[in-house]
Amino acid sequence: MTQTSDILTDLRATFARHTTRPEAWRRAQLHRLKAMIEENEGAILDALHADLGKSAFEGRLTETGTVLAEINHALKHLKGWMRPTSVWTPITNQPGRSMIKPEPLGVVLVIAPWNYPFNLLATPLIGAIAAGNCAVLKPSEISAHTSRVIARLIPDYLDPQAFRVVEGAAETAKELLDERFDHIFFTGGETVGRIVMTAAAKNLTPVTLELGGKSPAIVEADCDLGIAARRLAWGKFLNAGQTCIAPDYVLVEEKAADGLVAGLRTAITEFFGADPKLSPDYPRLVSDRHFARVRDLISGGTVAVGGESDAATRYIAPTVMTGVDLEAPVMREEIFGPVLPIVTYRTIEEAIAFVTARPKPLALYLFSNTKEVRDRVLEETSSGGVCINDVVMHLAVPDLPFGGVGISGMGAYHGRASFDTFSHRKSVLVKSEWFDLPLRYAPFTATKMKWLRRLM
Repeated sequence: MTQTSDILTDLRATFARHTTRPEAWRRAQLHRLKAMIEENEGAILDALHADLGKSAFEGRLTETGTVLAEINHALKHLKGWMRPTSVWTPITNQPGRSMIKPEPLGVVLVIAPWNYPFNLLATPLIGAIAAGNCAVLKPSEISAHTSRVIARLIPDYLDPQAFRVVEGAAETAKELLDERFDHIFFTGGETVGRIVMTAAAKNLTPVTLELGGKSPAIVEADCDLGIAARRLAWGKFLNAGQTCIAPDYVLVEEKAADGLVAGLRTAITEFFGADPKLSPDYPRLVSDRHFARVRDLISGGTVAVGGESDAATRYIAPTVMTGVDLEAPVMREEIFGPVLPIVTYRTIEEAIAFVTARPKPLALYLFSNTKEVRDRVLEETSSGGVCINDVVMHLAVPDLPFGGVGISGMGAYHGRASFDTFSHRKSVLVKSEWFDLPLRYAPFTATKMKWLRRLM
């Protein structure tokens, strides 16, 4: 028996003892997770800086602070989430009552990525705890410093009989995927997502896949171009563009293109100074391999802003490109880096057609103050989520389920959606014995058929 099999055996024994089911246990684990962050935030932020060059502010904003908000939201609503929901019972099942009772799935696997290595492991973990599950946690080996901190802290704070951290590279992930779990939650790229889903299919294991894709931003001339530029620059260059819902490219109304590019140039300078390489607030690419891939995407168009790079420090300047070749890799591949292509359009119909001709994205952003345009884009496009007149921030609304559609992912989480993802909604019918309707029992007569037709 492998070490992984031993871990699964232990966790299944814990789940079978019903250790994780009481509300008090779930609350205690959420409070312990909260204490872990509050008491060790400095170590977590230091690890994020070592892996990605994130400033403490950005680390708090996008990682530890976001997770704490999710924990507080779960603690506030847990009792209501756990409560059975009554539903209508038809006359054919009277006297009786019907309800949906959420129950934990069992032992789940959470595989986290490297770009937000703490947030994207801890946030699904919150849902797994709230729903009453045991969990195996697999942090990314690429963000090695954060992985080590997680592996050190989790056993000190959470119940080690219910939660285990398994570190390692691709072989470790493969070994985990060979095991039978009750649910697999994966965040990462489409290629590995296919591998996860294929492995899960062997055991008929349900999956949540949080993937990505090329999330477009549409900018109409009627919006405030200064605000649009600032918000686009913030969302795109956050974490040096290594964000699954970063604006991947911008479709801008032709007459507003020059103003938008000028606004982006101004915003970048305001955020990071004349030389972003010197800014303590601008992160770096996570690895040499990722750096080389993103740097090679700066082609097939004109560099309007930025373009500089330094392999030694894995630095790529915030870069804006115009006049891009629509067949170039920068317009075909998910960028996942600080490169923003700008494409112009003449009519909103043209912009909508451009988006709908491509795979469904994880997010879509629209900057417009015209209701008709907003309604058309919402109605005629499909994406995991939408932000109007902003980017990324829909992620920070706990009651908005976050997830993809099509190749950008399946399933959702955050807030109640996280609880539901890691729960089975069990249907329950409770019947009374004081009356037993003879209609359903043989022999079946013409009179019974008459009554059956009235009732159904």
